[in-house]
Amino acid sequence: MMKALLHLRKAFGHGKNGLRETFRNEMAFRIELTAAVILIPTALILSVSPIVRIMLVGSVFLVLIVELLNTGIETVVNRISAEQHHLSGMAKDAGSASVFVASLNLVFV
Repeated sequence: MMKALLHLRKAFGHGKNGLRETFRNEMAFRIELTAAVILIPTALILSVSPIVRIMLVGSVFLVLIVELLNTGIETVVNRISAEQHHLSGMAKDAGSASVFVASLNLVFV
């Protein structure tokens, strides 16, 4: 039990570090986080059904989650090689496309 709790504590530490580093290094994440700070309270005070409220807040979190994953993809690709490669571009473009789709989801919810 103690080993599991220590593992969980370490995992939360890694998560906190990932959020901090992404915030420091990614302008897009800072912009999206700023939007989240505005949109989440707005969603909570809107006169909408609980399901709509959950969808709104969930869509905001989805954009943040996908941006974090996209940052991870870009970081790994950049770490592997600084030279241009078609597959590296495809990976980065797919990551960016996922953020775009998550953002469209937020707009249409």
